[in-house]
Amino acid sequence: MKAAKFDEQLTLVEHLDELRNRIIVSVAVLVVACGLCFWQNHLLLEIANKPLPPHTKPITLSVTEPFMTTLKISIYAGILISLPVLLYQAYAFLLPALKPTERRLVMPFVFLIPLLFLGGVAFSYFIVVPAALKFLVHFNQSEFNIQLQATKYYSFLITTLIALGLVFQIPIGIVALTRLGIVTPEQLSHNRRYAYLGLAVVAMLLPGTDPVTMLIELAPLLALFELSLILSRVVGGPAEPATAPEPEPPASPAS
Repeated sequence: MKAAKFDEQLTLVEHLDELRNRIIVSVAVLVVACGLCFWQNHLLLEIANKPLPPHTKPITLSVTEPFMTTLKISIYAGILISLPVLLYQAYAFLLPALKPTERRLVMPFVFLIPLLFLGGVAFSYFIVVPAALKFLVHFNQSEFNIQLQATKYYSFLITTLIALGLVFQIPIGIVALTRLGIVTPEQLSHNRRYAYLGLAVVAMLLPGTDPVTMLIELAPLLALFELSLILSRVVGGPAEPATAPEPEPPASPAS
């Protein structure tokens, strides 16, 4: 489906028809992606178990837990795979409301949002989750018979991946605030210490309760904040409306 143009006049019925079609496409893509992930669920579970210590497998405590856990993992992986298509459908539906200048401004962010999300997921999977498991699973291991329940482990994994993916959207949020004129890059730079304190609180609230994981999560947040300052300076503040020229006073009649 082609996106409507800015100057194209559509009726309410046509807008609703387009919205219905885009929802159908999004649901179809999501269902296919989840089906493919469920078909390859052994590969998904192998990837999810890779951060665990060697020769460790999560245990299940109920009859339905293996199936429900596999289904949950497949759905989240399907959403992650179909995310670019879902974002495009949302953008294409809102495209007619944007002027050409606004469209050129928004387009880079449409690509940047999924890239930042995937970057946060990758950082969480390869760096944060292994570090958290190394500390938490081996903590007082001589005093406990440590076993990992499948439901809780995969919930911890998925929550951590999604949380870091969302937190990595910090540059988008700061650039949007700057573009709307709510804050300026100079204000952000001047109050950098308060921003660092707020990011430290965010890192503390993220999954992973140990100080090692908190410090690992805090490092990219600080880097993203500094990147946000650079992007906000490049993008600039809100565009000033063009002022109409003042009319010239009427010439006095010749005497």
